[in-house]
Amino acid sequence: MKKQVICSTVFPLLCILLSLGVEAQTCSPSGKIKGKTPPPGQCNQENDSDCCKDGKWYMTYKCSPPVSSQTKATLTLNSFERDGDGGAPSECDNQYHSDDDPVVALSTGWYNNGKRCLNYINIHGNGKSVRAKVVDECDSTMGCDSDHDYQPPCPNNIVDASKAVWKALGVPESDWGEMDMYWSDTD
Repeated sequence: MKKQVICSTVFPLLCILLSLGVEAQTCSPSGKIKGKTPPPGQCNQENDSDCCKDGKWYMTYKCSPPVSSQTKATLTLNSFERDGDGGAPSECDNQYHSDDDPVVALSTGWYNNGKRCLNYINIHGNGKSVRAKVVDECDSTMGCDSDHDYQPPCPNNIVDASKAVWKALGVPESDWGEMDMYWSDTD
């Protein structure tokens, strides 16, 4: 109660700015979609990809956490090759990419309407670093349809990486799939 009185009478502008700053640092779900069972053979589970489950609700996001010099994220494994679990060609250049190339897809907010397309990011994990090219969006706004290979929407904190990234980080192949890491834009 005392804080409200101080905010409303003594420092109203400061309180408004502080509340806006806190709001800007958060990324809340923007909605949800209901999963449906994919048609037989239509969900590629290469790299242990999940398929949507009938009746399950999946959160969607239009944002990602703020980007910094050490943005915390979850590294996941994705194939960017034709017939890989990435589905369609990459969003940035409408091409498929070899899994031997260090390429990534970023969650919708970090993808930033393609503003990071074909730019490089630094990925730090497992005590090592690698430079990877952004070629795709890991869609956090939609999923569970043919365009998204019947996979759920991407969480808002994903760097979906090719096998080359995992190899460069020195992660044993038996541990590939999901790992906490940090990333940053290159200079």
